[in-house]
Amino acid sequence: MSETVTIAPRFNGPPGSGNGGYVCGLMASRIAGVSEAVLRVPPPLEVRLTLAPAADGVALHHGDTLIGEARPAQLDVAPPPAPSIGDARAAARRYLGLSSHRFPTCFVCGCARPAHDGLDIFTGPVEGRSMVACAWTPGADLADAQGRVAPEFIHAALDCPSYWALPRAGEITALLARLTASIDTPIPRVGEDLIVAAWHLSSDGRKHRSATALYSADGVVIARSEALWIEPRS
Repeated sequence: MSETVTIAPRFNGPPGSGNGGYVCGLMASRIAGVSEAVLRVPPPLEVRLTLAPAADGVALHHGDTLIGEARPAQLDVAPPPAPSIGDARAAARRYLGLSSHRFPTCFVCGCARPAHDGLDIFTGPVEGRSMVACAWTPGADLADAQGRVAPEFIHAALDCPSYWALPRAGEITALLARLTASIDTPIPRVGEDLIVAAWHLSSDGRKHRSATALYSADGVVIARSEALWIEPRS
């Protein structure tokens, strides 16, 4: 059955458009199991969008414009052991976005927002590891009716760290094109201490692949994803 959704201005990525992970999560929440969500155009804010069943999943439209689509998928990402929560907290102090950020008001990783208005996921290089990471404690405003983190915010948390794992993060502009994600354990409750880590997989010209994992404080994998980032031609 079709439904109407609206992306609130708070959930922006680049100025004037929705955060890619959040919008992928909105679509993916209608898919059972592993999902592949693809964004076709920047998702507009504060307009009525239609989320409707499609042949193999769901599709998100603004009028006749296809914004994105999601479908069941497979995910082969095997996350490495989590950094300790102490190492993740130390890594956040080395977050590159503090000095060089293309979209500093991004809902997930922007550091030019009011305190606690965004997710404040600031992943920096982990000492001695080929990954970026930070600690994350989801706030009560992210809860669903059961007091757990709403799935769209889990997907959002998996999104931006994968950009900061790219070799030239902070220097290049890249937009999320595809997010394949799996939530592997019961979703954590708000207020729990978590670890987010991401690592680079490959690059080919303007296209970059990277992966992210969300862990419990003691290193159990909660969710994982693989992202495709594309540098705009201009």
